[in-house]
Amino acid sequence: MSIVTIVTLLLFFVPLSSFSSELNSGDSSWILTSTALVLFMTLPGLALFYGGLVRSRNVLSVLMHCIAVACLMSILWVVAGYSIAFGDGLDLNKYWGGFSRFFLSGVDSESLSGTIPETVFTGFQMTFAVITPALIIGAFVERIKFSFVLIFSALWMLLCYAPVTHWVWGGGFLMELGTVDLAGGLVVHETAGIAALVIACFLGTRKDTGKPPHNPGYVMLGACMLWVGWFGFNAGSQLAANGSAGMTLLVTHLSASAASLSWATYEYFKHGKASLVGLVTGTIAGLATITPASGSVTPLEAILLGSIAGILCQEMCSVIKSKFNIDDSLDVFAVHGFGGILGTLSIAAFGHAGWYEQLYGVLTVGIYTLVMTTIIVVVVKAIVPLRVESDDEEVGLDQSEHGEKAYDLSS
Repeated sequence: MSIVTIVTLLLFFVPLSSFSSELNSGDSSWILTSTALVLFMTLPGLALFYGGLVRSRNVLSVLMHCIAVACLMSILWVVAGYSIAFGDGLDLNKYWGGFSRFFLSGVDSESLSGTIPETVFTGFQMTFAVITPALIIGAFVERIKFSFVLIFSALWMLLCYAPVTHWVWGGGFLMELGTVDLAGGLVVHETAGIAALVIACFLGTRKDTGKPPHNPGYVMLGACMLWVGWFGFNAGSQLAANGSAGMTLLVTHLSASAASLSWATYEYFKHGKASLVGLVTGTIAGLATITPASGSVTPLEAILLGSIAGILCQEMCSVIKSKFNIDDSLDVFAVHGFGGILGTLSIAAFGHAGWYEQLYGVLTVGIYTLVMTTIIVVVVKAIVPLRVESDDEEVGLDQSEHGEKAYDLSS
């Protein structure tokens, strides 16, 4: 049999996808759906979750921050964020992706990223770039200037979030090292949590910090929207509609369920009552903690991890506010930052990755985020005020910054 005949037979019997990447409609459909789910996490999920936790005179300012940040990050992601995160940085590719994809240069409807259109991959990753700086909002509610929020968020996404994304997911040095982070324990939660602490330290405490959330119902509704959206966040990060995505979705749900119950149980033993706000805060802690490990752990490990997260993240809330006297208003670091770090290290603890790779990732991302966030805050503070005036804080940011009221009980 001739060589030509053998090659012809191979081409006939072996699918073309074995030789080259082809668009997969199932994968594409799932990532399109996941993109919508992750955007749903910010708008309206995170907006309602954070909005319910503040006082009534500041609820609109939180909603305004969330939607304005979402709009601004979307534009900046297309301009330069995607390129820095997923472009080819040539000789510097270990550290950043360069500007080869500036304004999505070279990306069109025919471009592929694996088995999905690159436009779909770009949009999916855009929603991560939206929610990460939006998470930081929880640290500075009720006392920050709107202009500062926009300028800081823009610089932080481009100079902190996008480079870290490249290190972990875009072919950078942490990806080469083998650091495991499926959906953002380092990229999203650790960076947002540490940035939250930095801004909270610069801002100082709010007035009347002991006041309760004005609408726990909003908090619960927002948390439930986040929970649903998180399936796109984690399972979508498998970038395929397959068994791995199914397992990721399952362990994500189990961790959230276990953390909700463990938070409420621990709260009951400490204070004699289990609150709705506490339980759904445990939900978010469980989701944040499972995020990096959701592609690695078994269902039993997910339940164990969520149970631990509900207790440890709750304790970290007390440590940050009581021991360190930092007014991280809505516990961004304790829930997201600490949860993301805990989940990242749990991958090594369960034997699914090496301790060196995971620890190195946590330390590198943490130090870089701390330094870069501090620099950005100092620079932006020199351009616009950081904190509103005392009288404006008393009135509330809804009226002083935006000229609106959430509730008009006189009408």
